[in-house]
Amino acid sequence: MRKHLSVALLSLVAFHSIVVFADQVVLKNGDRLSGNILNSDGKTLVMKTEFAGEVTIQWPAIDEIHSTQALHVEVKDAKPATGTVTASAGTFEVATAANGTVTVPKDAVVAMRNPDQEAAYEQSQHPRLTQGWDGGVDVGFALTAGNSKTKNLALAFTADRKTLNDRIALYANSVYASSGPPGGPSATTANAIQSGLRYERNLTNRIFAFVGGDFQTDELQGLNLRSVFGGGLGYHLIKSDRTILDLLAGANYTRENYDTLKRNVAALTLGEELTHKLGKSTLLSQKLYFFPALNEAGEYRSTFNFGTVTKISKWLGWQNAFGDIYVTNPPVGKKKNDLTFTTGLNVTFAH
Repeated sequence: MRKHLSVALLSLVAFHSIVVFADQVVLKNGDRLSGNILNSDGKTLVMKTEFAGEVTIQWPAIDEIHSTQALHVEVKDAKPATGTVTASAGTFEVATAANGTVTVPKDAVVAMRNPDQEAAYEQSQHPRLTQGWDGGVDVGFALTAGNSKTKNLALAFTADRKTLNDRIALYANSVYASSGPPGGPSATTANAIQSGLRYERNLTNRIFAFVGGDFQTDELQGLNLRSVFGGGLGYHLIKSDRTILDLLAGANYTRENYDTLKRNVAALTLGEELTHKLGKSTLLSQKLYFFPALNEAGEYRSTFNFGTVTKISKWLGWQNAFGDIYVTNPPVGKKKNDLTFTTGLNVTFAH
């Protein structure tokens, strides 16, 4: 009997300790939740409970909060405070180690994170250069044999790294095609490569500065290498979760090396870029740039790109891409327009 009573008392003490040393959230309907507060964005609060796992609670439904762990509390128009939290009657009391108890209105709290969540958040705001990358690889291939002999290969690569303050974007794509009679030699019908990088730095929430370089080759146009170096300012005309529309203006310096001529061109950079989410699975992207020459009156170069990626799974999608490069003064005997259209698989990655 005494043994069973001891076991019962130990169990009661253990249960009481769990309750005492757990965060508590009391709802306006009287329900009480115990566990580990993870984070809040001022709209919802996420708590990890022992039996129900992670529970998301609507912020207006919360009546009281009692934390046993120190929480990082971000306050509108005030310095953040870190300490145990006691909240009731629309008031937050944060017991800080340095400044004592700090009292703020509940409506002024814009975010709240526990130590682990705060550490992860801080790391996300200042990632290493190798972290925070998103992108994808596009692959399209076609082959015929027998009565015809053709090969078509399209490859593309994009990588994007965004932080609160800046952005790095990389891209590369190539198109190769050949055809010929069965049993005979093949002739190259397309062989073009484009690549580039751009760095952006936010000046305000809407305005950013950018610098970048683009590089192009096109065998059939006789273009050995076009190098474009430029920079300027951009403005987020639309900036939402679904749509981003940027206007850009600046200047660039272009060096062109053709089989038959070489030239250097100073030009303006005028452009716009659009990305828009269509539903839950399709991302649309479009870019239009105009480069009027400053040292060759009436001459200009323009580029247009349009593409979609539709997700099939978390890492696999289907892509379609159209591109046009127009030059007013190509070498004699070469066409002004170069059009490309590719379609195929898209493999996404994140790091």
